[in-house]
Order: sequence, then C-alpha cells, then structure tokens
Amino acid sequence: MEKEITIDKIKDFLHDGMTIAIGGFMGCGNAHNIIDEILKTNVNNLTLVATDTARDNFGIGKLIDDKRITKLLASHIGTNKETQKQVNEGFLEVELIPQGTLAERIRCAAAGLGGALTQTGLNTEVQIGKEVIHIDGKDYILEKPIHIDIAFISAHKADKAGNLIYKGSTRNFNVPMAGAAKITIVEVEEIVENGILDPNFIHTPFVYVNHIIKA
Repeated sequence: MEKEITIDKIKDFLHDGMTIAIGGFMGCGNAHNIIDEILKTNVNNLTLVATDTARDNFGIGKLIDDKRITKLLASHIGTNKETQKQVNEGFLEVELIPQGTLAERIRCAAAGLGGALTQTGLNTEVQIGKEVIHIDGKDYILEKPIHIDIAFISAHKADKAGNLIYKGSTRNFNVPMAGAAKITIVEVEEIVENGILDPNFIHTPFVYVNHIIKA
C-alpha cells in the first residue's frame, strides 16, 4: 500500500468529536504543517491528547486559539494563557495528568494492556474517581489506557514503508502516540527509498504508521 499522501488529504480523516493526539513538547516536535491544515477545515469539538498546549499562536496553541478543542488531556498548560482562559470560562474541559502517567496510559493503549498501576497522585485530586488497588501492602491508582482515533506526529525521515527516524528531542511523545492510535499520520522532512535507513536506528517501525506526508 502506498503510504505517502498529500497534506490536503488531512481533511478526509477528520470529523467532529473525535480524539486526536499530537506529539511534541512545548512545540518541539509538533506536526506544525498538519496543525495548519486542520485549521483550514471546519472540524470542531475535538478531544486532544498532548503533553501541553505550547503557547498562544504556536503549535498546538493555534488549535486552542481557534477553539477547536473542547476537551484536553495534558500534563501542563502553564505557558498558554488562552488555554487557562478557556478553562476558567468553562469552554475547555481539562484533565491534568502527571507526565509519566500520561506516557504510561498512552503506552498501555499501544500495548493492548488494561492499564498501569502507579502511586503518583495517591491521596490527591488525581485519584478522584479512579480505582485504587492494594498490592503487597501498598496502594496503587489504576490508570486506564488512553485510546486515540488519530495521532498526528512529526519525524525527521521516513522510508516509503513508514519506518521513522527522529532528530534529537523531537522523539518525545511522538514515539508512543504512533502505536496508541487507530490511524497514525506523520509529517516528515524527507522520504527515502526502503533499505536506506539503518534498521539499528529506527525509532518507530512501519507497522505503526498509516500515512506519510512530506511537509
């Protein structure tokens, strides 16, 4: 199957009310071109899974500014004043998740697990509404997987099969999000022929990638 598509095809994968994930950390590693393409559509009422919302008018922050997101699962919103404003006004529902827990919940979805046990957040607001499991004399919060409809990720290089290589810290949350989504679409700087990439340095294998966009 030919995995490479043009960026204008993004609209064909979107619908109101779906759950999307965008990799990156503070804008580093965001799929910036795909975000701009989403903003050309009329899609609304999205649930977003991300580490943070970057800052106003940058990266993921653009989707917040345009009020495309109505629910957010993230670890940090402190650098985006618009995110905070929308939460205070009641427009944006936010579930703040400790960053390690967020990574594990995404990983659990990728691995087909029923959840992860952690002591992070015990006896805090993080615990509210969640099952606590007692094992070997200790309590653990059961953190359930986060399932994603589409993951939009960014990588440095891909081969035509969809094997990915990232550059520096842009690996961050792009790697686990690819496996946790029903559909993974990646924007890359370069697409090479199969066999060019050193298999010892591939960060995301092709089985997790559905479509590639050279952006």
